[in-house]
Amino acid sequence: MSTRHTLSVLVENKPGVLTRVTALFARRAFNIHSLAVGPTERPDVSRITVVVDAAELPLEQVTKQLNKLVNVLKIVELDQTATVERELLLVKVRADDSTRTGVLQVVELFRAHVVDVSSDAVTIEATGSADKLSALLTALAPHGIREIVQSGAVALARGSRSLTDRALDRVRSA
Repeated sequence: MSTRHTLSVLVENKPGVLTRVTALFARRAFNIHSLAVGPTERPDVSRITVVVDAAELPLEQVTKQLNKLVNVLKIVELDQTATVERELLLVKVRADDSTRTGVLQVVELFRAHVVDVSSDAVTIEATGSADKLSALLTALAPHGIREIVQSGAVALARGSRSLTDRALDRVRSA
């Protein structure tokens, strides 16, 4: 049975690391649903958040192979019930003088933000779960969506424990 999994992968911030990590998923024919990469609190470490649809056993095999890559410091599968996960959405919506009020009401309802206004369009920024962003798009659709860009998911485990600290402790002790 295939289910959605969110992996948090800490890697050395070096050229080519992302290519090697994603190549492992490609070789196993996993479709990456979402991918986000960025720096951590340490400039020499990056976090790759990967959301994949995969069966449990093949995902475990990929995780073991990822751990063998030299530049991979730590991999954790995040439990969806104990994780804060967000995506970013920018959407440009038709909004002239007669429809702008309706668009702004939707923006307020979803606690989104207007980041640009022109005579016939409004650009909106929203963050939240994939479900929230999907509902926002559904509510805005009658007004006419002109353009969408959406980030991949970023996620952190809830609580005070730091994945980065634990990974770096392991590297230092090795």
